[in-house]
Amino acid sequence: MRSLTVRQLAFGWLHFALALPSIYLLLGMPLVLREQGWSGTQIGLLQLAGLPAVLKLLMAFPVERCRPAGGGYRAWAGLLGVLLCLALLGLAYDLPLTQPLRFVAWVLLISLLATWADVPVNALAIRCLPAGERLRAGSIRSAALFLAAVVGGGLLLVLHQRAGGTAPFVLMALLLAVGGIILCALETPAQGEGGPTSSTSTHDLPQGSTSIGGFFLQPSAAIWVVLLMLLFPFVGAGWVYLKPLLLDLGMPAEQVAWWVGVGGGTAGALASLAGQRLTQGLGIGRALPLYAGLGALALACLGLVSHMAAGQTLWLAGAGLLACAMGALSGLVFGLMMHFARPGYRALDYGLQASLFTLSRLAMPILAGVLLDGLGYAGMFMVLALGMVAVGALTLPTAGRLESALSRVLPPKPAA
Repeated sequence: MRSLTVRQLAFGWLHFALALPSIYLLLGMPLVLREQGWSGTQIGLLQLAGLPAVLKLLMAFPVERCRPAGGGYRAWAGLLGVLLCLALLGLAYDLPLTQPLRFVAWVLLISLLATWADVPVNALAIRCLPAGERLRAGSIRSAALFLAAVVGGGLLLVLHQRAGGTAPFVLMALLLAVGGIILCALETPAQGEGGPTSSTSTHDLPQGSTSIGGFFLQPSAAIWVVLLMLLFPFVGAGWVYLKPLLLDLGMPAEQVAWWVGVGGGTAGALASLAGQRLTQGLGIGRALPLYAGLGALALACLGLVSHMAAGQTLWLAGAGLLACAMGALSGLVFGLMMHFARPGYRALDYGLQASLFTLSRLAMPILAGVLLDGLGYAGMFMVLALGMVAVGALTLPTAGRLESALSRVLPPKPAA
């Protein structure tokens, strides 16, 4: 596979296939489990199966240092993908929907394997794609995750209702098998996997830099870590509480699923792809404040609509605006994460950044829930909007410095 576009689509498929099981189990299956008599507490505890995402840094150590069967990132991705396929087929055969502890154990195993496989797949993407393609790769990955949310949060539930509970798991295993074939056919650079490649280096490695400490010695790494942990959580928390809000307003559950789940996911995917082109035209120094401002505007609109108790049309318009902000921000964040992965430490640096990103993303909805209980929906959205305004203000003096640090490997902006 020599075409860069084919490589980009191949990694997009791998991201989609790996994200789909966790999204279906954690976001789609609660509806089915509620029908099976699960309590709210049991369904809530099921969400703890998503915690392995916080441990990506620990998972990255063996990926970086061990080479199963003499291979590198590709061997790790293949091994973990096979185990994930077997786990999905095992759950399809067992499917203990009336035994919560047993079902949660299966979900935790699948979540662990999918999260772990994500590390070598992203490290391999960083290694295979030239620096000028990384922003595009970030947007494609973001679009793939939104597509997985559309399929896992909606379409697989329809398949469950029409073809039985085992069908979605068999289908997901088949999608992963296709990903395995793509992985085997994917051409990689001639050097050994995981080895240094100066031509694709984002920064010159500081002398004596080792392991995790060397990550923070990169130019503008401290700025990037702060932005990494702040750019997405406010809009992400707003999205978490959007569906419950619309249900509380009396919108039928199926209508919420179609408008917010499918429609919002599609809007987010398209915004991810469009955001990459806009970023290339504007440059990171302008794109970061713009996307942060879009997130603040979306949250403020939802807060204002909550205060006004407006009709469904304005609610859906605010939801669409929020989905676009999420898509543009996540695409840019994923692309910049690839730029800050050093040659020789790709899996480790990706794992570190992914763990930090996940920690902040999981913590903010908890704070938002406290705000919701104390201030109501309008107050919660307005506080989240103010937080996003503060993040946007932070990007004004820092985004330019970040762009300057990456200027050696970023593609030039097209001429006006």
